[in-house]
Amino acid sequence: MATNVKVVGTDLKQVTVKVNPGTYLTDVLEQACEKLKVSSSKYLLKHKQKQLDLSQTWRTSGLVPGAKLELVVRSNTPTAIDVALHLPAPESSLFPPVGRITEKLPSDFTLWQVLRQFESGKATQGKNLNITARGVAQTANGSAAGSGQLYYETPVLIIETRKPLSTFDDFQKTLSQLGYNSGRVLIRLSFEKTSKTLVDAMGEISQFFKTEEEEKQKTQEQESISSPPAKSDEPTASTDTPTIPPAQTSDESETNAPEAVQSDSASGAQAPPADLMDVDDPPSASEPPSADNRPVTIFSAPTSNTPAAVLRTEGDEAFAPRIEHAQAHQRLLKAAGENKRLLSDKELEEKAAAAAARVAAVKSIRIRVRFPDNFSAEWPFGPDDTGAALYAEVRKIMAHGSVSFKLALPPGKTVIRDDGSGPASKLIGGYKLNSNTLVNFMWDDSVPATIRKLPFLKSSAAGNAQKVVIPEVPDVQGDDAGPSTYVPTPAPKSTGDGEGSGFKKPKWLKGFGKK
Repeated sequence: MATNVKVVGTDLKQVTVKVNPGTYLTDVLEQACEKLKVSSSKYLLKHKQKQLDLSQTWRTSGLVPGAKLELVVRSNTPTAIDVALHLPAPESSLFPPVGRITEKLPSDFTLWQVLRQFESGKATQGKNLNITARGVAQTANGSAAGSGQLYYETPVLIIETRKPLSTFDDFQKTLSQLGYNSGRVLIRLSFEKTSKTLVDAMGEISQFFKTEEEEKQKTQEQESISSPPAKSDEPTASTDTPTIPPAQTSDESETNAPEAVQSDSASGAQAPPADLMDVDDPPSASEPPSADNRPVTIFSAPTSNTPAAVLRTEGDEAFAPRIEHAQAHQRLLKAAGENKRLLSDKELEEKAAAAAARVAAVKSIRIRVRFPDNFSAEWPFGPDDTGAALYAEVRKIMAHGSVSFKLALPPGKTVIRDDGSGPASKLIGGYKLNSNTLVNFMWDDSVPATIRKLPFLKSSAAGNAQKVVIPEVPDVQGDDAGPSTYVPTPAPKSTGDGEGSGFKKPKWLKGFGKK
C-alpha cells in the first residue's frame, strides 16, 4: 500500500516523497535530495534524532505512514565496513570452502572501487582474479570456437534483495549511498555477456571512471620519466590501452617471466661471470644500484640441525620481573583505560601525509630471501624497484628458473606479486617495506617433487655462499646490589581528626568519634 513521507531539509524546506512497502530508504533519500536540489552523497536521514539504516526497505524500517524525516549532513570521515564478495564458479573454487573473499573497506568506496580492490587487494592472497575486464570470444555463427571478436562480460552485483546492479552508473554508487555505513554486507557476483566489444567497453570505462584513469596515467608518466628507456627487442606497452586490472597484468608477467630468464642466459657471454661478482660492498644509501648491476650476497645453510638459539643458556635471574616492568605494565593499563577522541579529518590527513613522507624518505632497503634448502640471498632495492624486480633477481640464481614460485612476507599471508606495473607493485611504496626485510620462498603447487629435491641454486651461486656470522651478545652484569626491589614510601601518620591523611574531617563529623 502506497503512502507519503515528508522530508525536511537543512534549510527547513519540506518535500513529499511517495513510498511503497518495498521502497528502499536510499531511494527516499535520493528522491528527496533531487527535489531539494542537493547531492544525496552528502546527507543521511534521521527520524526523531535517530539515524536510519538506509539499506532497509520501508516495510522493515518500522516507520509509520506520514512520518517526518530529517535530512542531516553526513560526516566526512568514512567508516569501515566488512564487505564479503561471493564468487561464481569457477572462481569460487579458488577460495574454499564457501567461495567468498572478505575485506574491510571504507564506506565511501564506489562499487567499482570495491571490485578493483578485490582484484588487487590482500583478500585474494596473491591469486589472480579478473572481474572488471573480462572478455568472451564469439564468432559470426554465435559459437565460442574459432577466431572471433571479444565481447565484454559485465559484472552483475546482487546486494541482499535489491535489484541487480550491472551498469556503469550503478557502479559509481558508494557503499554509503546504498545505505551501508557500518557492520557488514554480502555482495553476490555473477557475469553477463553484453553486446559491446571489449575495446568499446574499455573506452566507456575510461570515461566513467576518468578520475581513477588520470591518476594512474600521471603515475605511469612519472615512472616512464624516472625509468630508463626500454630496449628495442622488448615489447612496449601501448598508452592507448584501457585500464587492465592488476590480476590480468600479473598473468602476463608470470607468462613472460621464463622468456626473460632465457634471454638473460642467452646474453650471458657479455655479462661478467658470477665468480667475479662483488658481494661485500654494500649499496650507497643515496644512490641505490640499478637492476643491471645489483650486488647479491649469498649465505650458506647452517651445518647443524640444532638452532643456535637453543644452544644459548640463560640464568633464571634474566627472566625475573623487575619493578620497572610492573610500572610499565601499569602505565599501559592506565593508557588503555583512558577515553580518547577520534581524530579529525585534518589530523587524519596529517597522519597519512606523515606516513607517506616516511615512506618517501626511504632510499634503499635490503631484502633477504630464504630458500627451501636454508640457503639465503640478499639484495639492495630502491624506491623504483617492484615485485617483478625481486622475482627476476631470484630467478637469476635459481638452477631451475622457469618453474613457478611465490615470495611471501612472514608469516606468509602477504604474497609479493610478480608485477611491475602501478604504484601498488613498488616494494617500498606499495608494500610499505621501510627497513631490511626477510622474505620466504614458497614452491607453487604445480612444481613436481623431483624438481624440489634437486639443488636449488646454480653451482656458480652456491660456490660464492658465505657462512652466516652470528654476533656474540655480551653478558650484561647486574648491579652488585642484586635485583632492584620496590621500597614503598611510608604514608604520613593519620591522627584522629584525619590530619596528615589528605582528608580533612568536617566540623559536624568530629563529635561522632568521641564518647
